[in-house]
Amino acid sequence: MHHPTPEASPTRRQARSATRARAGLFALAALAVPAGAAADGLAALAVAPRSHLPPAASDPLRPPHTRVLKGNIWTDDAGVDDFGNLYNQYKRSSVGTWSNYDETKANPFPIPDPLVLNDGSPVTDAATWWSRRRPEILDAFSTEVYGRIPAPTPAVSWTVAADTAAGGVRTKTIVGRIDNAAYPAATPEIDLTLSLPAGAAGPVPVMVVVAGGGGRRPAARPAGPAAAPPGPARTAGPTPLEQVLARGWGYAVFSTGSLQADSEAGLNRGIIGLMNQGRPRSDPAAWGTLTAWTWGLSRAIDYFETDPQADAKHLGVEGHSRWGKTALWAAASDPRWAIVFASCSGEGGAKLFRRNFGETTDNIAGSSWMAANFRKYAGHWNDLPVDSNELIALVAPRPAFITGATQDPWSDPHGEFLAEVGAGPVYRLLGRRDLGTTQPPPPNVAILAGELGFREHVGPHTDLPDWPAFLEFAARYFPPGP
Repeated sequence: MHHPTPEASPTRRQARSATRARAGLFALAALAVPAGAAADGLAALAVAPRSHLPPAASDPLRPPHTRVLKGNIWTDDAGVDDFGNLYNQYKRSSVGTWSNYDETKANPFPIPDPLVLNDGSPVTDAATWWSRRRPEILDAFSTEVYGRIPAPTPAVSWTVAADTAAGGVRTKTIVGRIDNAAYPAATPEIDLTLSLPAGAAGPVPVMVVVAGGGGRRPAARPAGPAAAPPGPARTAGPTPLEQVLARGWGYAVFSTGSLQADSEAGLNRGIIGLMNQGRPRSDPAAWGTLTAWTWGLSRAIDYFETDPQADAKHLGVEGHSRWGKTALWAAASDPRWAIVFASCSGEGGAKLFRRNFGETTDNIAGSSWMAANFRKYAGHWNDLPVDSNELIALVAPRPAFITGATQDPWSDPHGEFLAEVGAGPVYRLLGRRDLGTTQPPPPNVAILAGELGFREHVGPHTDLPDWPAFLEFAARYFPPGP
């Protein structure tokens, strides 16, 4: 596996010098890369792509002290708790690399400096950020990571299919019908459910929750022993819907499945299939599923701008897991989102791409989530022109709340925290507050003082325990409702 050195060109040398000169990112480098660990991390990744992999059980590269859990997932001595919550899960990628949970091998590369232009020049003022650097970063993510939205996209016509009131809540079922005249075999649509406090007299802020499937995301906790983590987070309490409505705000659910299926086969259908008229993607920079969902979320903003009950200047987007990736990319690409809450978003979301911990670029390189261009970075992470600290920086100066879970190392909460630290210089340049620290807080302790917020809850892969902290964070930016 070939890994170019950070000093591959004068431009890279200039960028690295500017990075080292920047105190905030120098502190990040000291935090992220333990002394002497970089060489070990590179060695852990030094696996050439292989077409004939041995059985996982006899693979000499499989980490020691691991045992099969189920299917192609392995675990280690951390095991699984009585609630079925998975701790360290190991997978082998298509290029033969195995998951790593050793912090001394986790940071083989320095992360890019968001305040260095592609030509190596430093960004020292907000005007240069807006006119040059931000467009560079956004273009790189669109072309190399998530894929570009084709133009022109079809028109969307909106219908309120139902409008009911019960139990102090007004619920509107809204359908965005997409013009499919160019390819009638594809029938994507945008499904929204908007819940509002029944007594709201005027427009209210709205939190838009990204969810899978074609129907409404359940408002209540699922039943069963693994539904919630042990300890404080397992106690009964109001649902996110109830918490948002209690603030006097609206709560909307955006269902991704009706717009674009979450599968490789689905690329021939949905909005992507409509635009390609049923043919496979041929452009390596064409949009993947995450970008298709973010396109639909932007169309949802178009609807909210016409709804007198919604305050379109105060719209937030929230997502968990793959929908956390979606929420973060949506906020980065459309500045009309006023705030973002990305829960356990991991690789392809808030977690650093250049960090070898839990899920990595190798695991998602061939996913339908991403542009086909992204596949070439499997095993070549340092060739990526951007990293997730710059994805978060694209949200600046708007507030961003990132969360993880102690029992979800696959999503790498520490890597998400490091990415937020690495986005801090952009927030400071734009006159906003960053995390205010380079040291992660203890579990269940939220950082809420600045425009960047972070929390790692005790428990498994879920967003439920972090909603109260997020709403406290959001209350600084959203006006109170009735």
